[in-house]
Amino acid sequence: MNTKPDQPLARVYLVGAGPGDPRLLTLRGRDCLARADVVLYDYLVNPQILEHARGGAELVCLGRHGRGRILSQDEINRRLVYEARAGRTVVRLKAGDPAVFARAAEEVEVLVAAGIAFEIVPGITAALAAGSHAGVSLTHRKLASAVAFVTGHEQDDKPAAAIDYAALATFPGTLVFYMGVTSAAAWSAALVAAGKPADTPVAVVRRCSWPDQQTLHGTLGTLAELVASHHLRPPAIVIVGDVVAWDQHACWFTGRPLWGTRVLVTRPADQAAAARDLLEEFGAQVRVQPAIEILPPEDWGPVDARLARLADYDWLVFSSANGVRFLLNRLEASGGDLRRLGPLKLAAMGPGTAEALADYRLRADLVPPEYRAEALADALVGAGARRVLLVRASRGREVLAEQLAAAGATVDQVVAYRNQDVEQPDPDTAAALADGRIDWITVTSSAIARSLVRLYGPLLGHARLASISPITSATLRELGWPPAAEAPEFTVPGLVRAIVAAK
Repeated sequence: MNTKPDQPLARVYLVGAGPGDPRLLTLRGRDCLARADVVLYDYLVNPQILEHARGGAELVCLGRHGRGRILSQDEINRRLVYEARAGRTVVRLKAGDPAVFARAAEEVEVLVAAGIAFEIVPGITAALAAGSHAGVSLTHRKLASAVAFVTGHEQDDKPAAAIDYAALATFPGTLVFYMGVTSAAAWSAALVAAGKPADTPVAVVRRCSWPDQQTLHGTLGTLAELVASHHLRPPAIVIVGDVVAWDQHACWFTGRPLWGTRVLVTRPADQAAAARDLLEEFGAQVRVQPAIEILPPEDWGPVDARLARLADYDWLVFSSANGVRFLLNRLEASGGDLRRLGPLKLAAMGPGTAEALADYRLRADLVPPEYRAEALADALVGAGARRVLLVRASRGREVLAEQLAAAGATVDQVVAYRNQDVEQPDPDTAAALADGRIDWITVTSSAIARSLVRLYGPLLGHARLASISPITSATLRELGWPPAAEAPEFTVPGLVRAIVAAK
C-alpha cells in the first residue's frame, strides 16, 4: 500500500480476478471485494466472483463487446478518481493480473496525480493458468529456460518496430502472446520472416480455466489457418515453443468426469452454491435457475408461540436444513438463544440437516439410516419419542406426523418457512433447453419436480433428469417424467455421483 503514516487507509484497490475460475481469486482480492462500496469490473470477470462483494455495493460493468458501449480508459480513470474523492472504497476488478497487459500503470499514474491512496492486488494471469489447466508447461529443464509475455495488439500510435521479432525469433524459451487471436496472421508471419521455424509448435488456449475452455494445437506456420477455421475469438492466449509438443498429454482439467457436461441446478438461489460448486469441481458447466423460492412465514406468530413452549416437548425434529436456519435464526431474533432448547433432543432428516445444526454448534441426537420421512418416524418411535415438535415447510408430505401420531406420540407442527413456486419460466433457460444446450437437470425435491413441469413442460424432454431420492423420483414418474439417474444416497454429493455414473 502506498500510504504514509498520516494518510487514510487505501480507498482504491486494483484487484486481479484471475483467468476465469472464481476459485482462483486470491484471499486478498476476496477481502477487498467484501469491503468495497463500488466495484468497477471488466466484462471478462466471472460473475461468480462478484458474489464476494458485500450487500449493497454498487456493481458497474465497464462494457462488453456487442452489448452496448465500452468505457474508454480515460472514462474509467475519471470514475476511479470521482468515487474515491466521494469517500467510497473502490475495487477496480480486472481479469487476470492488473500488471500484465491490463493497463494498471495508467490507472496508478492517475491515482498518484490525484493524491489517492491505492493498493495493487495480484491475480493469476492467463499464461500461468494455462500451464496448469491446458497441459502446457511454460518452462522445461531441457526445452525452455525462459518465458516471454508478448502483446499481440500494439497501441496504434506506437512505432512499427515496438516489438523486435528478430529477437523473439531467437528467444531461448517459450513465447506467450496475449490479445493475439485477431492479429495472429500478422505476428506469426512476422516471426517466421524473422527466422522462427514455421514448424514450431503452438497451442491456442481460449477461456482458460472456464468450464468451456478450448485448447487447439498446431504450428506457427499454420496458426492463422487454425484460428480462421475454428472461428476463434478472444479471450485467448497463444503459446509458442517446443514445450507445447512435449506437453501434449492428458490434462487433468479437461479430463474430469463431467467435463463438457451442461447441468441445470434448480435449487433455491441461496442453496444452489453447494451443488454448483461440486458439479464444477467435477468439470460441469453449470447454469442456476431456481424452480422454487424459500421465504419466511407471512406471520411469525405461530413460530414464536411454539418457541415460547419448547419445554412442552422432548424432541425437536427438523425435516430440512431450511427449517434449522429459519427456526434458530428466529429464536435469536425474538430475543432468545440456544439455551432455550434446554433438555430437548434433536432429530435431523439427513446429513445435510445435521450439518445445518452443526453450524449452530448443535449435534443431532438422531439421524435415520435412510434419509426419508418413514425412516425418521421409525427411528423416533424406536427412541421413545412422545412429545414432538416438528419443524417443517408450508407444504410437503404428512407421513412423518401421521406415523408418529399413529404410534401414540403427541405431535405439533410449526411452519418455519414457505416453499413457493417460481411463477415465470426463465427465457434463457427455456431457450437453452429447446436448443439442447442442457444435458442434465437436477431435481432435489417433489416441490421442485412439480414446479419444473409447470414451468418448462415438454422442454424437459430435451435433457435428462437426476433425482435426489426415491420420493422425488416417484413424483417425477407420476408427472410423466421418469428420472435418468437417482442418487444412491439422498444428498447433493450423492446426486452428483449419480450423474457421473450415468454419463
